Amino acid sequence: MNQQDTELRETVRARYAAAATAATGGCCGPPAVEVDESFGAALYAENDREALPVEAVSASLGCGNPTAVAELRAGETVLDLGSGGGIDVLLSARRVGPTGKAYGLDMTEEMLTLARANAAKAGVGNVEFLYGTIEEIPLPAESIDVVISNCVVNLSVDKPAVFAETHRVLTPGGRIGITDIVADDHLTPRERAERGSYVDCIAGALSFTEYRESLAAAGFTGIDITATHQVGDGLHSAIIRAVKPGRTP
Repeated sequence: MNQQDTELRETVRARYAAAATAATGGCCGPPAVEVDESFGAALYAENDREALPVEAVSASLGCGNPTAVAELRAGETVLDLGSGGGIDVLLSARRVGPTGKAYGLDMTEEMLTLARANAAKAGVGNVEFLYGTIEEIPLPAESIDVVISNCVVNLSVDKPAVFAETHRVLTPGGRIGITDIVADDHLTPRERAERGSYVDCIAGALSFTEYRESLAAAGFTGIDITATHQVGDGLHSAIIRAVKPGRTP
């Protein structure tokens, strides 16, 4: 990793560490937590939000609701890339039930501390939060049925590694159901950067074509990218689905 990428990753880590600290009140005790209705938490159904600790909801900084599109089934094992305060992990754990499991992966210790506290408050036991990066997932090959992520892949400085690692940990026939910011094909990297910073999920966004080509290069099939709403000029929140091919008989 070059110096610029290292600095970008540290900027992202610091931003989300600060968000975790804000959600818990930092050193000054827990204040009343306010949920931003215009971003993140507002994209979840009210009944889902009400079932979780307010700290998990308030720490949601994503651009969609991947648990609503991943079609999770009882008994499945799920991995959330960049799990933050744990909202998607906790919702996934409820959907897969006691015979399933939900993992959360995050590179920010403050977010992991918050997520573990939220899981304890919610009384959800079939979860595990892991420290690490999404470019080097600390799980065995073919151990995950479904990978989800909420507006995190665009923050990576090495997206091919993210897709390769995602493919590695999925079981044959496993699938991804993620949300992310995606740019129109005509926008150049410079034009994306002009519309927003890396840490704001804009400068690092892939185009629709780049996303499809990157997933295909990693070995995924059945790739579908559907824009859900516009977040800027030529930029969209999108649902991305793809499948790791199963073994041939």
